Amino acid sequence: MFSKNNEQGVIQPQNSLILDSPFGPSYTLKTWGFRKFLNRTQPILLSDIPPLEKRAEKGNFMAEGSREAGIGAEPGVGHNKPEVVWERWVKKRTFVRALEGTYGEMQQGLYEKQRVYSIHDYKWDGGPQFFDKPMVNPQRMEIAQSIETHLGAFAPGGYGQKHGHMNSAVFYILRGEGYDVHDGERIDSEAGDVMIVENGCVHQHFNSSPNEEYIVLVMKAKPLFLFMHMVFQKNVKMPPKEVAPGQEDYAPPVDY
Repeated sequence: MFSKNNEQGVIQPQNSLILDSPFGPSYTLKTWGFRKFLNRTQPILLSDIPPLEKRAEKGNFMAEGSREAGIGAEPGVGHNKPEVVWERWVKKRTFVRALEGTYGEMQQGLYEKQRVYSIHDYKWDGGPQFFDKPMVNPQRMEIAQSIETHLGAFAPGGYGQKHGHMNSAVFYILRGEGYDVHDGERIDSEAGDVMIVENGCVHQHFNSSPNEEYIVLVMKAKPLFLFMHMVFQKNVKMPPKEVAPGQEDYAPPVDY
């Protein structure tokens, strides 16, 4: 699978490798059964691979990169170990549904599907600083195959996970004011604004108000990207498990 450049001592992939990742230095290489953080364009040197005896001394060296990333030494379901229980990260999900039957049956099925859904039929997930309410997606309704839509609620002074994904997203700010950090750049927004998260950037959402909640409606074509096997995404840092200062009694809104 790999070849050695004798002059430079560089291991190079002959088939495919994933060094040039939109997630930059936090991307973890796992190809040879060890984890090591690399810069996006840094070559992989033979000297970077620890001897077997050194790996044994470290015990579970597979978890070493996870500890450096702040995810936790014990891997959870998938590659995440949530600090609070988020169903969308720890339970099996339907990202794209199978389309089965005749053309006529599928077409008639769409005509028969419900068109209006109440936001109050869905529950908020997560906490204590950031809550999420999934609504429109292929798992929840058969009429939706290419769109995913959910609400986000941030307590005053609260923030969500730092993460990245291949798909873009559109945020409509329903209430309050906040800001995003996209690849290190701060982007402010307030109620009535529309904010775009571009493809492949590492981003994080914050409520900039110490007194008011920050409510957003998120719309994205994630199912289409996943259908095309553009599945690479990662949580760099999970949402905080601590309550925002002074917000011990915060709960997501009842009018959304």
